[in-house]
Amino acid sequence: MAKASLIILVSLAICISSSLNLVYGEASDRNKFTVIGRVYCDTCRVEFETSLSEPIPGAVVKLECKNRTDEKTTFQSPEITTDNIGDYKIEVTGDYEDSDCDVTLVKSPRADCNDPTEAWRKARVVLTALDGVTGQIRFANNLGFKRKDALPGCKKVLTDMGYFELKNELGNEFV
Repeated sequence: MAKASLIILVSLAICISSSLNLVYGEASDRNKFTVIGRVYCDTCRVEFETSLSEPIPGAVVKLECKNRTDEKTTFQSPEITTDNIGDYKIEVTGDYEDSDCDVTLVKSPRADCNDPTEAWRKARVVLTALDGVTGQIRFANNLGFKRKDALPGCKKVLTDMGYFELKNELGNEFV
């Protein structure tokens, strides 16, 4: 009887330690994220992408997380440069459930397109596995810099999209 009790006790201990290892091993994997996004040139100066928008290779972004309560920085990535099609990838380890995390524009390599759009200067991303969002890949909204002057083809593209409030961004000469 004592031998059977010992076998059951050892088996139970093995099961518990295996379960803990499995749970904590998964938790560490759940706290690894890849943030993916794109930087583009807003060639029509309308602060959203159109068919004339162009990706910006060599643009620089960074990711920063700040605690919602005291505004202290909880994570900051190094500056990341976009690839030849304007895409970036930021690797993050950790859970930032109590932080607001934003990818922000740092600079554009294009002299003709380096004015950050007000609406898309930063993109918020969720970096926690505790809110029901599954997977390690997090997609940030595309970020854009505006051209100094809108391209001539913008009027047609925006009219085709049903956008008629052109005077403020394109000027009277385009409308």
